[in-house]
Amino acid sequence: MFPTIFLTGVAMSHPARSGWALVALFLALALGLMIWNNRNRSYETNPAQGSNGSHAQAATEEQQLARMRERMVRAQLEARDIHDPKVLAAMRKISRHRFVPPALVYSAYDDSALPIGLGQTISQPYIVGYMTQVLALGETERVLEIGTGSGYQAAVLAEIVSEVYTIEIVPELSEHAASLLHSMGYENVHTRTGDGYLGWPEFAPFDAIIVTAAPDHVPQPLIDQLKLGGRMIIPVGRGEQELILIEKNKSGVTRRSTIPVRFVPMTGKGKQTLPR
Repeated sequence: MFPTIFLTGVAMSHPARSGWALVALFLALALGLMIWNNRNRSYETNPAQGSNGSHAQAATEEQQLARMRERMVRAQLEARDIHDPKVLAAMRKISRHRFVPPALVYSAYDDSALPIGLGQTISQPYIVGYMTQVLALGETERVLEIGTGSGYQAAVLAEIVSEVYTIEIVPELSEHAASLLHSMGYENVHTRTGDGYLGWPEFAPFDAIIVTAAPDHVPQPLIDQLKLGGRMIIPVGRGEQELILIEKNKSGVTRRSTIPVRFVPMTGKGKQTLPR
């Protein structure tokens, strides 16, 4: 179909002017055909137009976010004390912006925690890197995570270890994270809705445990579910909190304070009501 050409100010009723009017009409139609053909060729050669425009825009956005992710790794991790190549590779690969609400996509690589709804947060990138690194994880190990939240920490773990078991007490967060992780192809992540204080005894013992919510003391069930040689990193305290590294060996359990932190409180075991 040709484009519609609107001619105005052409009087076709006067005999002396009818010839010129026909010439004008012919020229207008020819001009319209030329414009139409040029437009069609531009759709074929320029992927930023027509039906491919949205794909080009999405590709541009992904490139921008990838650059932001690379800056995050360099400025927030490598420039500080995160040096484990497995951790750096995982955090370079994973699209953190997929784990935050749509309105916060362009804040996903900021040096801060972000709200994910229901009173919960996704941890600051540095803290994710630090907690993962301090566990000194091996590729054949099995890890228990307490507090799935957005699912980002589970994805980082899944890039490094053999199996990840992650528990979230808030059903809406648990379901969303499970769906997202599945859509991203993480078949080695096993999710569960439940009370993380109690751990996941059916699959214990674990090589490592990472806790992303703060109890006021270290839950004994989690210590029990560590295998000999196992490690646990956990924030402990109300108000002022510290990350505690726990190691379990034949002679007992050792605990070492690492850095001050601020996590959301651990819920469950009837101690608190769920955030709404």
